Parts: sequence; C-alpha cells; structure tokens
Amino acid sequence: MSVRTHVDPQAATRLGSSRVAATALGFGAASIAGLYTPVSERAAAATVEAAWDAGIRYFDTAPHYGLGLSERRLGEVLRTKPRASYTVSTKVGRLLEPYSGGGDDLAHGFAVPATHHRVWDFTADGVRRSLEDSLDRLGLDRIDVVLLHDPDDHGEQAFREAYPALERLRAEGVVGAVGAGMNQAEMLTRFVTDTDVDAVLCASRYTLLEQPALDALLPAASERGKSVIIGGVFNSGLLADPRPGASCNYAAAPHELVGRALRLREITESYGISLRAAALAFPFGHPAVASVLVGARSVAETQDAAALHAHPIPAALWDELRDQGLLPLRVPAPGGR
Repeated sequence: MSVRTHVDPQAATRLGSSRVAATALGFGAASIAGLYTPVSERAAAATVEAAWDAGIRYFDTAPHYGLGLSERRLGEVLRTKPRASYTVSTKVGRLLEPYSGGGDDLAHGFAVPATHHRVWDFTADGVRRSLEDSLDRLGLDRIDVVLLHDPDDHGEQAFREAYPALERLRAEGVVGAVGAGMNQAEMLTRFVTDTDVDAVLCASRYTLLEQPALDALLPAASERGKSVIIGGVFNSGLLADPRPGASCNYAAAPHELVGRALRLREITESYGISLRAAALAFPFGHPAVASVLVGARSVAETQDAAALHAHPIPAALWDELRDQGLLPLRVPAPGGR
C-alpha cells in the first residue's frame, strides 16, 4: 500500500492560534545568500521563482543569512507577487553593523563580502531595530512571522526582554505571529510552555535520523495548540548523501551515525524510495508539525525538493524501519501507525 504523506504544497496550516498560515513545504532562504559557496543574483531570483511555481507560499529568511543578502534577494522576487498570497518569516537577535575591514564571511558560512558584522542583541530596542532593518531590506510592508534567532547563550535576556517585545509587536498588529528558531529542542520547549508563542522553528532535532524533539517539544506543542516548523531534515547533509566524511549538524558525522544513515538508505531504496524523499516526508507524521523548510540554491534543487515532497511513500516502509530498530516505536509516521 502506498499513501501520500504530504498535503498539497499550496494547502496551508495556521500557525498556532494566529491568522498566519504556512504551506506544508516552505522555502529556507539561507542558500540563496551564498551558503558555503557563491550564488549569483540571477540564480537566486530564478530559485525563488521556481519555489513559487512549485506552489510554495511560505518563505523563511534572517539577517544572519549572507549579512542581509537573503532578505534582499527574497524581497526582490516577492515584491512582484500579491502580498496577501504568501507568508514571510524573518528573525531577530543579530543586528548588522557596517564593517570596512574587508574579507569575506566564510567564517560564518556565507561566501559573501564582509560588509557588516553581527552584533547579538535581544533587548526590546534591538528587536524593533532589527525588524525595521529587515523591512527595509525586504522592501515589504510587513513581516508575517518574527522569530527569536538562536538565543541559546542569551536565554535570560531573550525571555525577559526580546520575547515581551515580540508580544507587543503582535498586539499592535505589526506582526501576525511570533516565536523562536533554534538548533535545539530544550529551550524551544520552554518557549512553548512558558510563553504565548504561535510557533517555533526546530532545526535538525526531528529528523529520520534522530528525534530528540519528540521527548518534550512536540508533545508540549500539541497539548498547547502551538505549531512547529521543522528545518534541517537532512541533518545538514548526512541524510542527503550518507558516506564517510559527510557532515551532520554542521560537523563531521560520527561513524555510528554514518552507519545508521547508510542502513536507512538501504531500506528506503529497497522500497523504491530515495532516502531524501523519506527524510522530507518523515516530520509530517507528527500533528504539531505545520511546515517543513527546504533550502535550495538553484532551480533544479527547488524542483527536486517539490518532487520529493509529492512522492508517495509506502506505509510499510515506516513499519520496516521500526522493525529494524531504525525508528522508535513511539515515533508517529506519516500515513501509518
């Protein structure tokens, strides 16, 4: 038996109790800002257009991505589209200050000139300034979702100053939904349980390879009616191309995880399914998951992601992964038990 493990890309889910909706497949705009290697302006624009043509209507960006280049490039395309027809999220927590020292930004992962440097700022004033700067770079009249970006080492200030500032902006109608985005599940759980966020973005912590977000974050989100957006479904490369030396969560993958990923690929391919298709489908098994972000740097990569999202997945595949000990029994799978 085969079942479709996705909804139509243009079908949208509201984030928490807000009026803001996100399509099941979202576009992560870090890659078009030269993530690791340069991307031309023309290629970036064509990539966003390809996402639009594929039915994607949720776009996520941040000042951090390419020192504002992601926001500028994304805005250039989205300004040509009907404003009510798409959702944009960006992030606050890093201000961009002009820098004249030269060089590039590869130390932070982006192949762009180092025209600015990042300054951590989770104050209320910093939140408003960051949002104003993002609106200017995007060239839009509003931003739908604002997320606190990586407050790992700034938790006290994020909860005491930055989050209340987001609540005020939401109450004023300046933004439609608020939340936080991180590469961990623990602090995101606190945001879900201790604040009134609409959604959180959890990267690399709920994937086919590992599911720490299932311990507390996802159950808490379900219980409280909050939405979870999932990023990093390929664990920064290991589930896209499992091999010795592959990256996992932005570091060299341990031997044990490489072996696990290779075994996952062996089983998924025995069902005629690519590992990437299974990895992209997997998060949708949990009811708290509203959207899954995919990053792309070319038209071909965007079209490939859309095709993976649309591919039917045999329900028996998830059962096989459980039987082989590669998927915990308690993990809900798309279209299955």
